[in-house]
Amino acid sequence: MHTGLKITAFAAALAATFGTAYGVGQGMGPVVDDEPPARHDAHTGSDSGSEEHPGEPGHSGHRTAPAGGLQIAENGYRLDLRTPRLAAGRTTDLRFAVRGDDGRAVTAFRREHDKELHLIVASRDLNTYRHLHPVRAADGTWSVPVSLPGAGDYRVFADFTPDRKGAENLTLGADLAVAGTYTPRKVPAPDTTATTDGYEVKLGGALRPGAARELKLTVSRGGRPVTDLQPYLGAYGHLVALRSGDLAYLHVHPNGEPGDGTTAAGPDISFTATAPSGGTYRLFLDFKHEGTVHTAAFTVRTGGTAAAPVDGTPHESSGGHGH
Repeated sequence: MHTGLKITAFAAALAATFGTAYGVGQGMGPVVDDEPPARHDAHTGSDSGSEEHPGEPGHSGHRTAPAGGLQIAENGYRLDLRTPRLAAGRTTDLRFAVRGDDGRAVTAFRREHDKELHLIVASRDLNTYRHLHPVRAADGTWSVPVSLPGAGDYRVFADFTPDRKGAENLTLGADLAVAGTYTPRKVPAPDTTATTDGYEVKLGGALRPGAARELKLTVSRGGRPVTDLQPYLGAYGHLVALRSGDLAYLHVHPNGEPGDGTTAAGPDISFTATAPSGGTYRLFLDFKHEGTVHTAAFTVRTGGTAAAPVDGTPHESSGGHGH
């Protein structure tokens, strides 16, 4: 049993992320605050062997693919996090800007998946996840209200493409400290089934180091398949993957889109993903049904099936969404 430790501020640890096509706009989006897993000590994120050093040569046995979001600055752009500290449980405006090599805030972005910039906030233990919809002011400053439930180290990811010739998509990351009473938690145990807001989502497929693989997520409610999913940020689902340890941000692509004549509105949502290394990953699926966005969360390990059930108990994800 862990005892809460009182802290006044958190020193942000070195972190990472890796790029994904995802979205943000106004207000707050998908939220996951998972309860601490019970009786899974032997299967949680306290990894051993290669999983303690994801991406290190000689551990995964595979060539490591580039990972995005591990840096605060890249290709002449820098993430300027203007709110580096928050208090747990208190709603605060999170403010930031993307600055060019001239030091000025960038004000021109390409719209991708319906948004100019996609913002993700995740705790380092991967139990708390936020998909936020920031608003950009004319001077290039972005802001969004956020409330994080527990103290600890968090990572902020900005996924964007500057609107200039030859510009590439970037995911920049910065550390965020949240003050309050800190209770350590482990990464939830792997499972192929997640429940959220009365929905059940099953995960199929495999996540492999250095190889593109299909991940298929199937949504049902009350034992019946959901076949009328609604478009959310230009797709029937959005998937973010973060690597345990350094929080590298995995680039994930949806297969098909609403209105293309071939992609059904559920129950299956398909993605193609490539893991940059062996290790433990946390997957967050956002989908929209009956006007509300829900988030289902999974823990997977590379090198085997997408996720191996530990004890047959589905993992429950909470999901208050500000839509």
